[in-house]
Formats: sequence, C-alpha cells, structure tokens
Amino acid sequence: MVEVLVTVLLVSVGFLNIAALQTAAKKANFDALQRTSAVVLAKDIVERMRANPVTLMRYLTPAPGVGRGSLTQPSQTCTSASRCNSGQLADYDMWLWEQAMDGASENRDINAVSTNTGGLVNPAGCVTGPPTGAAGVYSITIVWRGLNELTNISTNTCGVGSGNYGASEEFRRLLTFNSFISP
Repeated sequence: MVEVLVTVLLVSVGFLNIAALQTAAKKANFDALQRTSAVVLAKDIVERMRANPVTLMRYLTPAPGVGRGSLTQPSQTCTSASRCNSGQLADYDMWLWEQAMDGASENRDINAVSTNTGGLVNPAGCVTGPPTGAAGVYSITIVWRGLNELTNISTNTCGVGSGNYGASEEFRRLLTFNSFISP
C-alpha cells in the first residue's frame, strides 16, 4: 500500500512539472510571435517608405509614436483604383501601419461589438531619420508589452510615458530596425 502511495505522489509531481513546463512554453511562444510580428511590421513600413521616397519626412513620428488608434483614417483611401499624391499616400501608409500594429485585420464580434484580436499588445511605433526627409539611415522602432519584467531597460523613448509598460517601463519590449533609404 505504501508503494502505491509513493508511486501516486511521484506521478503527481511529474504531472505538475509537465503542466508548469507547458505554461512556460506557451509564454515563450507568445513572446516569439510578438517579436516576429514586430519584425514583419518594421519591414512593411520600410518597404512603404522606399516605394514613396518623395515624402519621407511625412513618415517621421517622434516618441511616443503611433499606435492604439492614435491616427485617424485619412480622407483619401489610396488603392490601385484611386489616385493619391505622395503626401496622401504617406498618410495612408502610416494609418495602415498603425492598423496592422493594433491588429485590425483580425477581430471578433461579441454582442455586436467588434474587438481587435491580432497585432501586438499595447503597441507603439516610431520612425526617425533625417528631419528633412533626405537620404540617410531611418530607424523604425516598435514597442509592445511583454509578459515578464526586464531589468535592463532601453533608453529608447518610443512608447515611454504611455503607462502601458509598467511603472518603470519594465514590461516594454522593443525592436529597432535601421535601413538606408534614398529619395
């Protein structure tokens, strides 16, 4: 009888450890998905800037950046069927970029209320570069809320002060992507 109780105890401890491992793996996968999404979003806006180099300064967004619905939809929707000037296209590109960060392409309806379910958690995006929109290195920074606290806090100011990343920004994750763009 004692042997059975010891066996049950050992098996129970093993199953608890497996459950804890599963939880840690799920958190790690979520962090990896957020990081991958940030890379895709950074490359997306760089390609949009390269496709519209005439008005690079319209893409510049100082800290705290765009995100969480901070931009309103431009009156001119730039599609292949409509004609836009380069400034209108830049405004529309930035609005689409913010929508992608906020996860507007994935949503669910609950009681006739649509809620974004994709994108990053509490995102912000900043684009910095030459203030005149000249040829040079442009930095795209995307920040989001992570699951675990960090002790080594970045000095980058994108998203800082929004209150979304903890009292000391300890939950703030950031990705910076640098690219040379020439008009």
